[in-house]
Amino acid sequence: MVQLIVGSKGKGKTKELLDRAAQAIKDATGSVVYVDKSSQHMYELSNKIRLINVSKFPVNSEDGYIGFLSGIISQDHDLEYMFLDGFLTVTNLMGADISDAIAKIAALGENFGITFVVSVSMDEHDLPESCRQYVAVAL
Repeated sequence: MVQLIVGSKGKGKTKELLDRAAQAIKDATGSVVYVDKSSQHMYELSNKIRLINVSKFPVNSEDGYIGFLSGIISQDHDLEYMFLDGFLTVTNLMGADISDAIAKIAALGENFGITFVVSVSMDEHDLPESCRQYVAVAL
């Protein structure tokens, strides 16, 4: 499953993502992972949530990011939620079509029973049609 939190920069997407992660750790029976481009939010997350700073790894493309997520999934069979912040920046998809990347993340979610909550710095009306079904919050 994929849930998108969309809105332009500075609208509060990260706060929404952090709030959802805090709620997920209360409800989850499995693992919760928060992937970000820095460790900036380390103290805002429960110590039960695994924070992964993707900037420490050589990930700079859509395929690299999907491979990175796949590696995390392969190491944790109890993974239930993944929160992805800075998605467009890390994948270098700012201003590009994100349909393929979101479809791949959705497939990972379906195949492994993981809920992905993704922050996307884009207004809802600018999203590709195929991605609009995944919008959970538009800011």
